[in-house]
Amino acid sequence: MTTENNGITENNGQRAPHWIERPETIQRIVYALYAVCAALLLIDPFIHKHGPFEIEHYWGFYGIFGFVGCVFLVVAAKSLRTILMRPENYYDR
Repeated sequence: MTTENNGITENNGQRAPHWIERPETIQRIVYALYAVCAALLLIDPFIHKHGPFEIEHYWGFYGIFGFVGCVFLVVAAKSLRTILMRPENYYDR
């Protein structure tokens, strides 16, 4: 019985990384994400918004609001950790 490897082995016999696992691919994906975020931020003033509050009409509001919301969640989780954390042997007692 032979196993088919489809040519994905390197010289040392180990499996070659999948295309999505290669560092250069990951770097390209991150740069593409940066480019999409920058493009969305640049076209934001040209999009008519229908929000009920005046603050929603400011440039970059939703991006800033999302970032501040994520930071708030991380800080809240860290503070809740001190309240909810139990000792390592909590269930062994």
